[in-house]
Amino acid sequence: MRTAWCAAVVGLWWLISAAHAESLTALDRYLSGLESWRAEFSQSVTDSRGRMRSPQNGRLLVQRPGKFRWEIGSKTESATQVMVADGRNLWFLDADLDQVTVRPAGSGEAATPAMLLSGTTPLRAKFNVVSVGRKEGLEWVRVSPKSAEGEFKEMRFGFSGLELRRLEIDDKLGQRALMLFSTSIRNSRIDPSEFRFVPPPGADVIGKPLE
Repeated sequence: MRTAWCAAVVGLWWLISAAHAESLTALDRYLSGLESWRAEFSQSVTDSRGRMRSPQNGRLLVQRPGKFRWEIGSKTESATQVMVADGRNLWFLDADLDQVTVRPAGSGEAATPAMLLSGTTPLRAKFNVVSVGRKEGLEWVRVSPKSAEGEFKEMRFGFSGLELRRLEIDDKLGQRALMLFSTSIRNSRIDPSEFRFVPPPGADVIGKPLE
């Protein structure tokens, strides 16, 4: 009797483990063991009328948990937009407006892809995560916020093994952003100074950072 009971328990454990493994998405596998990530990307945005803006280039640095630096702009000029999470504060620079906003990290701000990748935002606590199969040689995962307060409607991550190759973002205004990642490096050392942010001289600073 005991042998039969043990066999039944082992069989049940195997079924549960197999079901859990099948429920893991390419995004789960990508985030497992991720400590840092450095990548360059090109970004194109299409508005709600189907008009595409001029493509831009950018870079993304991630240090888990909770730190990232996202910059976008042309390769020949200073970044036009910069977002930095230093572990205590979230900074955002809009160079065109000469304006900086800052608020405490984790203060209820809407989640962004960088926050998700850096572990600032718990994955399944705030998002619905679903595998949607293969397309164009990539394995796709759809992520949508559980809360209606999110700034985006849906994100779709395209993976080649453990490499994030593409990211598509649909926002609430009907715009779609496409990010194509290149020269990405996983789990390399990143200098802590890259997550420090100092407002440019003369910039209008909105908010008060935590010291």
